[in-house]
Amino acid sequence: MRIITLFFTALFFSLQAQSQTDDVICKDLDFLVAKEQQSHQGLVNFRSNPLTDGYDLKYHRLEWQVDPTQNYIKGNITSYFEPTVAGFQQLNFDLNATLNVNDVLYHGNPVSFILMGNDILQINLPGVIPAGQLDSLTVAYEGVPDSGGFGSFEQTTHNGDPIIWTLSEPYGAKDWWPCKQDLNDKIDSIDVFVTTPQAYRVGSNGVLVSETQSGTDKVYHWKHRHPIPAYLIAIAVTNYAVYSDYVPVPGGDPIEVLNYVFPENLANAQSSTPNLIPVMQFYNDKFGLYPFADEKYGHAQFGWGGGMEHQTMTFLVGFGTSLMAHELAHQWFGDKVTCGSWEDIWLNEGFATYLDGLTNEFLGSPEAWYNWKAGRISSITSQPGGSVWVDDTTSVNRIFNSRLSYSKGAMLLNMLRWTVGDDNFFQALNNYEGAAGIAYGYAKTANLQSFFESQSGLGLTGFFNDWFYGQGYPSYHISAVADGYDLALIVEQTTSHPSVDFFEMPIPVKVSGEGQDTLLRLDHTFSGQTFMVTLPFKASAVEFDPGLWLISKDNTVDFTLTGTAEAAQVAVDVYPNPANSVVHFAAPMPVKRMEIRNTAGTVVKTLLPASSSFEANVQDLPRGAYLVVCYFENGTQGVKLLGKL
Repeated sequence: MRIITLFFTALFFSLQAQSQTDDVICKDLDFLVAKEQQSHQGLVNFRSNPLTDGYDLKYHRLEWQVDPTQNYIKGNITSYFEPTVAGFQQLNFDLNATLNVNDVLYHGNPVSFILMGNDILQINLPGVIPAGQLDSLTVAYEGVPDSGGFGSFEQTTHNGDPIIWTLSEPYGAKDWWPCKQDLNDKIDSIDVFVTTPQAYRVGSNGVLVSETQSGTDKVYHWKHRHPIPAYLIAIAVTNYAVYSDYVPVPGGDPIEVLNYVFPENLANAQSSTPNLIPVMQFYNDKFGLYPFADEKYGHAQFGWGGGMEHQTMTFLVGFGTSLMAHELAHQWFGDKVTCGSWEDIWLNEGFATYLDGLTNEFLGSPEAWYNWKAGRISSITSQPGGSVWVDDTTSVNRIFNSRLSYSKGAMLLNMLRWTVGDDNFFQALNNYEGAAGIAYGYAKTANLQSFFESQSGLGLTGFFNDWFYGQGYPSYHISAVADGYDLALIVEQTTSHPSVDFFEMPIPVKVSGEGQDTLLRLDHTFSGQTFMVTLPFKASAVEFDPGLWLISKDNTVDFTLTGTAEAAQVAVDVYPNPANSVVHFAAPMPVKRMEIRNTAGTVVKTLLPASSSFEANVQDLPRGAYLVVCYFENGTQGVKLLGKL
């Protein structure tokens, strides 16, 4: 084998992220924090109500009367349900106690109820309803909704014109209608009837069935025939201007994108919303046809500083392509498949952020894709800790943390893609969002992991322990030495947070030389691991993760070519080489420690010579190739390739 005498000098490669562009996310966190401070509401105390666990919601007929000039709602909510437990004689809804319940009718007859101070509407039924039997009742109520969370029910203005809009994620649906507010029971279908003065239009979920004159009012009927959680049901009412874009579908009917926009923004919207057409075509190609293609997609402009992915009709403040792409992505990941716990909100927000990022890769430019990833990494690594897993679901601000739920969640997907490969990645996502029990239902991170393991054949428990539950990120230091066509690399890693002592990951290393390059995929399983590679060209440069596949920071690469002036400054002689029993070493300065490592990077022999001339017995080593690493007082390393006869 070829003999290499090596000495490293410090050549640093720093991963410098581009300046992060505006972080467009779908909830305005600055506004949220100010709102929470203003209302002295540091925590949102609502939890899933166990009293609502005993039945399965099948259908809601939602009848509301609203006037955008008044902060008030009056409604009749008819709910069809099936008990899931024996002895069912009491039905509970979540409803803010500031509202007034006028009546509850069961089969047309009033029944007793109590709206308790803990926001529980308790309804006593006249008899036991058997498990599995479909039944229904109607709640009549009215009042001034108590707006909380991200907005719930807001009555404001735009350009001097009144508007009412709702935004119920995560815990706000109960503020304006009696519902089952949880993440385990989607409503199979809904009809929405909104009566409002005829000067206004109403946007909501599904298909607009009719607009009916009723005196000086109009009644808008929207119909939605797909499963939907309570927090994705929404209405927006104002003097909207209306137009549609259409997304071509090969071999099928085009998908309507129905736009309800403020009249003062009509021209801008009409020039901007067509930018969503290629984005939906891309998502259709990668993740299957838009999940609600038999109804519509749409936008309704509203007063929140971002957007909200209400099923089939996103509410948004403006028409930037990135914001529209993010909210559209939620129709697959967030609406069709909804996180089954707020601990797993990244299954909504991390996914939508990543799909928006993918539009830069597949529809944009290499520079845009690189800058997008650099921006996410810069945000994530701006602090040493923080997990994608939400450890405090009582805090809306923690659930919708831009750095963790959005950026780190998105880059977790990017690393998962790197780990399993492109084909497995996109196929696993298709399998996941199309699977029975997952499609149009709820999912948790463990469900996602199982689909990726099944598709790739890899065990990913360690990956998710590190990157989903664990905090922080790694920093890599690579020592690389090239001699002719041979390249030796030592990869060391430190972590930013003690919750993860080592991130076990395949790492990308680009090697260039003689007008060629190759991307090495190194299976990095411990710090200090050694890799020896024979290349088809002579290396002249080594880069760590030039494509930004990984979350990492402060990475360095020391690269040395044998025969250079730097290498000659400290030449470590090894002889004989190859060796049989005893190997002699000579260096121009004392060696503090010497390691002999096998091709797997494992240290098989260590000496502490404290001398510049010494020897090692290698008789017990198997035949093969080894890497000799010498550590000097100044911390630099002398490296040699050693052959054992």
